[in-house]
Amino acid sequence: MSKRLVTAALVFVILVASITANALPVNALPATSDLTKRSYYFLNDQHLTARFGNTAVCGDHLCGPGEFARLQQSLNDQQRFALEHTNQTSNQNMSENTMPPTTPPTTIPESMPQSTSMPAWITKASTVTSVQDPGQGHESHQLALILPPSDKIYTGVISWASSKPLQIVELTGPLNQGDDKGQPIWTTDGKTKFALTLVNVNATTGSFSFTGNALALHYPKPDAFTVSYSVSYMESSTTDTAKSGTLTSVQDPGQGHESHQLALILPPSDKAYHGVLTYSASEPVQLVTLIGPIDPNDKKGQLVYTMDGNTWYALVFVDSGMQMGTWEFSGNALAVHTTNTTPFQVSYTVDAHN
Repeated sequence: MSKRLVTAALVFVILVASITANALPVNALPATSDLTKRSYYFLNDQHLTARFGNTAVCGDHLCGPGEFARLQQSLNDQQRFALEHTNQTSNQNMSENTMPPTTPPTTIPESMPQSTSMPAWITKASTVTSVQDPGQGHESHQLALILPPSDKIYTGVISWASSKPLQIVELTGPLNQGDDKGQPIWTTDGKTKFALTLVNVNATTGSFSFTGNALALHYPKPDAFTVSYSVSYMESSTTDTAKSGTLTSVQDPGQGHESHQLALILPPSDKAYHGVLTYSASEPVQLVTLIGPIDPNDKKGQLVYTMDGNTWYALVFVDSGMQMGTWEFSGNALAVHTTNTTPFQVSYTVDAHN
């Protein structure tokens, strides 16, 4: 009898609960949002373990530094993505028969940073056999052309292994009419002329940094040579700091240098240049870079340079004793210099950055 009473009481409770629930209006139910965090979701309940000092739990392990925040953000992002994807799919299904498909924009918004075009490095390797040098006055020599004459400026490094001790040939130009005034020249027809920089490395193997409008390997005898080489280089268009040209020197404006001659290639800058200079001059020259300006109180024994007695530079002065060559440099200005009173001519290629 008692079992029947218990059963009847349970049935009565269930019926009352069902009637009460059905009687509630729909708007009486609490509103929900697909982006609403559940109350236990890491923030309120925290999912902490007292055993390890109230450390948050991330899945099946204790959270590492910052892992708790990243996990929470990842879950929120995934939830938001799912909602947006669902809405997008729903809208597309509703309008696919009336609206044309949209195409993502292909242009970069103006507010986004634009990429800057930079010269690309090119690397090539080969084995070649030299041929007779076609340059006038070089008919008894051998030449292996590596980079042909170009209006671009080549800058890079070449490594080689050859059967003969070689020289490096760098050409600057073509020169403008009348610019060949004493510096070594290379030409095949007497009309198109290049300034010639011939570096006598006199080695069967080595590496060399170069810049110029052409590059070749040279042997000053009629015997052919074989050379294997690898060259890595950039091709740069003409800028204020990457250029070829010819200059006639002027009186040096530096105090104490009034009887000297100077050809300024890169003017003083508050940012230091670094790069490679190739030059071919009408006489042996010195290479000059300036560092600074420096504090006048720092003039303590080193070479210095000033034009007005107020602004001072440390003077880097390299006397190679050569009228042609290639120089890797750094400094706030670049020039070619002689201690003579008469002007000189210099053709050059420089590729510098600052």
